Amino acid sequence: MPVRMVLERDENEIYVSAASAWEIATKFRTGKLPQAAELVADVEAGIADNGFLCLPVSVRHGQVAGALPDPNKDPFDRMLIAQAMVEDLILLSNETTFDRYGVKRLW
Repeated sequence: MPVRMVLERDENEIYVSAASAWEIATKFRTGKLPQAAELVADVEAGIADNGFLCLPVSVRHGQVAGALPDPNKDPFDRMLIAQAMVEDLILLSNETTFDRYGVKRLW
């Protein structure tokens, strides 16, 4: 199913990880994402305004992320993988390396 269709279906609950908010804010701060100023000012409102849900980082998420084997060393990616595993969620990402961890991925 195309990503656009998934995002537009009312019955789908779409979560945005706290790790994604952290990554966006970090990339904005370091100049790698200068167009994100408005979003960074209030990420939580941006999530809510789009009808998405916030997914906090739990201790279990941290434990699983820290125990994941290589090859992925990016801490943000590792957290997203762990959250998808623990919460049995489908990841919306074009990162094909995520497939090595057995998570469901769309895109």
